Amino acid sequence: MDIQDTIIDTIRRNRISSTEISDCLDKSGVIPGLMPITRKQFRVGKVFWAYGYNESNWALHYMIQNFPENQILVVDAIDCNDRALFGSLVSKFLMLYRQAAGIVVKGKLRDIPHLIKEEWPIWYEGPTPIGCFNRESHAFLPPERERELRRPYEGAIAVCDDSGVVIIPREKQTLDFIKRLQAIEDLEDQWFDCIDRLKWNTFETVCLKKYRERP
Repeated sequence: MDIQDTIIDTIRRNRISSTEISDCLDKSGVIPGLMPITRKQFRVGKVFWAYGYNESNWALHYMIQNFPENQILVVDAIDCNDRALFGSLVSKFLMLYRQAAGIVVKGKLRDIPHLIKEEWPIWYEGPTPIGCFNRESHAFLPPERERELRRPYEGAIAVCDDSGVVIIPREKQTLDFIKRLQAIEDLEDQWFDCIDRLKWNTFETVCLKKYRERP
């Protein structure tokens, strides 16, 4: 098992939250403005990046044809003007027939009643009934811009839960990061022990760190 798989396995087995992952990344890594469609979802996996562009989802359909199993789709909505990138059809294809681990949309979706009913692990910016067009003309980004937007997600890991979505970039996936994961879990346990058992307040616990004075 390589370092990336070890990190994914550690997060999954210990259900390490996006909040704790962000702390391990020095309070960074979040994709802003995203929320889960349904509650109590938790997903972690390798990122597969795609996009919709210029009010068209043609490029998205093209890119997900052979979506790899157990990965998390992260979709950019570029110049889509608040149109939904897709809805129930694409979601069903990804979740059932391609066995995606989850879907993350940096934009809007439609068919929300159906998506809520299915309880698929999907994160998005919000709903709208108005979709993108299915047109090929001017549907693909210029190569340089595509490479620029793709770069942060190459080899990345996504951690998704009720708090949102955090991305662990490839350069952060190190042995030191694995140690940070263990350390943040231990620290959380220690803080709650101080509050629950020792009956300290949060100032004594978090700011003064009085636990360092105890054996």
